[in-house]
Amino acid sequence: MAETGTTTNESAASGQTSTGGGRTKDEVALELMRFITLQTGYGKAPQSSAGFSGKPGVRSAEEHAEALIELFQRCRQVVNQEE
Repeated sequence: MAETGTTTNESAASGQTSTGGGRTKDEVALELMRFITLQTGYGKAPQSSAGFSGKPGVRSAEEHAEALIELFQRCRQVVNQEE
């Protein structure tokens, strides 16, 4: 089938505005969150070390998921402030 030259943009239909390169703000926020987690080692399991650690090293899957959702929401706020 031939292209007609008009495209439908799902993000425009859902009310999300697009930033440079045709990416939605949520996509930019997701990339920011990914960058933060990779640079800080946020998603990695804590490394055991000799000695006393004041923090418990084990987080449940629910706590980890909740922290990631919170980080994503914070990234969305930052991206939305750039207007």
